[in-house]
Amino acid sequence: MGGASAFGAAKAPTGPVTFEKDVRPILKAHCFHCHGEEGEMKGGLDVRLARFLAKGGKSGPAIVAGQPATSHILEVLKNGDMPKGKPPLKASEIAAIEKWIAAGAPTARPEPEKLGPEHAFTDEERAWWAFQPIQRPKVPAVKGQGSTLHGDNAIDAFLKVKLDKAGLAFSSEADRATLIRRATYDLTGLPPSPEEVDAFVNDSSPQAWEKVIERLLSSPHYGERWGRHWLDVAGYADSDGYTEKDTERPWAWKYRDYVIAAFNEDKPFDQFIQEQLAGDEMVKQPYRNLDAGAIEKLAATGFLRMAPDGTGTMNDRTSQNATIADTIKIVGTSLYGMTIACAQCHDHRYDPISQADYYRLRAVFEPGFDTNTWRNPAGRLVSLLTDAERADSAKIEAEAKKLDEARLKKQEEFITEVLEKELLKADEGIRDALRTAYRTVVKERKPEQVKMLKDWPRVNQLSGGSLYLYDTTYKTKHADTLKKMAEEATAVRATKPKEQFLQAFTEVPKANPNLVPATFIFHRGDPEQKKDKVPPSDLTVLAGLRKVELPEKSATLPTTGRRLAFAEAITDGKHPLLARVLVNRAWMHHFGKGIVTSAGDFGALGQMPTHPEMLDWLASEFMAQGWSMKQLHRLIMTSEAYRQSSTRDANKERLDPDNALLSRMNVRRLEAESLRDSMLAVSGKLAGHLAGKPVPVMANEEGQVVIGMDTSDTAGRPSGKIIPLNGEEFRRSIYVQVRRSKPLGMLETFDAPTMVEANCSERPSTTVSPQSLMLMNSGYMREYAQYFAMRLQKEHANDVKAQVTQAFRLAYGRAPEQSDIEAGVKFVEEQVAFYKAHPAPLEYAVGPPSKQNADASLLGLAALCHALMSANEFLYVD
Repeated sequence: MGGASAFGAAKAPTGPVTFEKDVRPILKAHCFHCHGEEGEMKGGLDVRLARFLAKGGKSGPAIVAGQPATSHILEVLKNGDMPKGKPPLKASEIAAIEKWIAAGAPTARPEPEKLGPEHAFTDEERAWWAFQPIQRPKVPAVKGQGSTLHGDNAIDAFLKVKLDKAGLAFSSEADRATLIRRATYDLTGLPPSPEEVDAFVNDSSPQAWEKVIERLLSSPHYGERWGRHWLDVAGYADSDGYTEKDTERPWAWKYRDYVIAAFNEDKPFDQFIQEQLAGDEMVKQPYRNLDAGAIEKLAATGFLRMAPDGTGTMNDRTSQNATIADTIKIVGTSLYGMTIACAQCHDHRYDPISQADYYRLRAVFEPGFDTNTWRNPAGRLVSLLTDAERADSAKIEAEAKKLDEARLKKQEEFITEVLEKELLKADEGIRDALRTAYRTVVKERKPEQVKMLKDWPRVNQLSGGSLYLYDTTYKTKHADTLKKMAEEATAVRATKPKEQFLQAFTEVPKANPNLVPATFIFHRGDPEQKKDKVPPSDLTVLAGLRKVELPEKSATLPTTGRRLAFAEAITDGKHPLLARVLVNRAWMHHFGKGIVTSAGDFGALGQMPTHPEMLDWLASEFMAQGWSMKQLHRLIMTSEAYRQSSTRDANKERLDPDNALLSRMNVRRLEAESLRDSMLAVSGKLAGHLAGKPVPVMANEEGQVVIGMDTSDTAGRPSGKIIPLNGEEFRRSIYVQVRRSKPLGMLETFDAPTMVEANCSERPSTTVSPQSLMLMNSGYMREYAQYFAMRLQKEHANDVKAQVTQAFRLAYGRAPEQSDIEAGVKFVEEQVAFYKAHPAPLEYAVGPPSKQNADASLLGLAALCHALMSANEFLYVD
């Protein structure tokens, strides 16, 4: 099926009304659950076939063909009596059923004598556009193609076809300052520097734009930007969630760093997917003495460990099942673009995904989870310590223990010395008994010995830790000697190789194949009610298009090999969903919305593709170019469509109010991380180093989640103590700890996902009052504005005009108008005058204000910086 015909099912319904096309989807969504599915026949009625409706149940026939007025089903639907306990059907749905009955209740084809698994889906469901093979449509020939500065681009050809039909055309190309700001944010999530803007604006070479793209794709910040997009759909978090305890995941960052590195090196996306699904099955067991490649593959499987997992604190069947279910949800939305998770308890109400399909997909991952011998999060870690390092560690520990023994021996000498001096204070007649009582092991002391020691507390309380309490000699000499000896042992232990771990997803090899955990369908999703056993498989609806055989047990691997076979199958270039989903998501991040605007749902409840042929062509091209994401960026960003201005006009608003046809560029607000990172960048404080442990977050005394080391006591009361982070607080937001129970307030306000849910397929872009309040009042805003002002004063000392000019260039990527400069200078002067009359200290997001008042010129300039960073021009990209 190629070209337009591949998307026939995506068009508006045409032809005569039929049960399969017009009525069955309505009944499946609202009625199958009680009338036919899993043998449930309330009122004796099965509604899965037209002839079952005509036969009816205990109340008689549900329909009478050609006679809507006497059809019982319409009566109960119109009265709202059915579906019982649920919202009534829409008027349009009831009207469709009525129209069908009036037409004689026709079917598209003869119905089967009885319903079996082979009849689970209709031809109409199988014809859904997203399940058709990916084709490579011919690039249409359009007028004016090839006349642009950058020559032919297939994307423009596909878009122009629909623009021409609508009487629209592309907008003019955006100015260069706008283009480089757009591209820099798209590929790095950071603003361009004034020097970068100037270089592009003044570059007259024909390849100036391509050079900008290549420079940005080569930046290590590219991986941070696009890695963040993937971490959304992967559900990345540095804590387990599920329970209120929300236990930290100390090694989740290894997966985050794997993702960033994969994007930076442009790892082919088919390989990227394979490693995340089955990297452990590509590595020889046992996982010891791992080389860099093996570590990378095992780190990749952190993808399957990102779901909330409460089994570290609440390890029961329910929490185990929830972890598996959330993992399947992540796989479904990220790789399939389908809501497969909706079939956990029953057949999918809208898409051709059966409950059995859900559990067949679960069977792919079941051996790695293995509820029969469940491993909690800590039990799944893979150590990176090599045998040689273990041997070195053992030698060092042996050396440290010798120092411990020497310290304990010396401590015993001191204790004996003190004990004998204390015994001299007792009557000579009880000294031996008191000494014996003290030397007797506590649990073996006789009652009279306990009483005696109670009567002599200075003897009873004598220990290595209390020596300093007895007199000055012991305090200054003996205690210091012991302390020094302990520090020596600690220093020796500090030289041990540091053991690190991977939060990996692995299978424990089974010597007996019969021990491989089986997967059963759960009745209504209840893990305590097992039904039929199912083998591992892909979705049944795809079976007619491609044959995929997944093993119950691999003949060559110590593991089952199921995930590896699945990973190879889903990336074989023939899967109809994966490449479409990936290129659609890339398009969404470049244009603000996807070709399919419901990025995580290509099913019946999702949105239809605005340009289906272009989506197929892009998916085909993506695979043909070696699954290269960077090549996809080049293709999109060199198109005329991408380089358009975002200027609106009344005619375009009237003909295409949602800009679905892309006759202009969409204006987009910065994502939460880019907003914070941009503030750090323009203030000159952004720390540029990549990778490593996350920057910690904590709740301050006002209950706001901020960056900082938590120093609360065991009761959760803030201590007021601040532990310096030594510049780590200025790292990019992708490195800030993602605690499900403690999302960083500044990021959460601007729609960063909290990952309380399994993952995030598509972020919302809200406009709400807390955002304005945060920009005006946040301690971070005031702190960053101060740093911004300090940078300006350092670069342009005693020159307010130059400071204002540079502030605009840094914040907005453009030179200010003369009116901007004049207004800015006047504003700064007024603010300086105010602070001279009302002195104030510097303020910080974490901790109290400084103890002395700041220079008024700095605070006045900081006020301007605060205003610039709070303005829409800073928050939005044209």
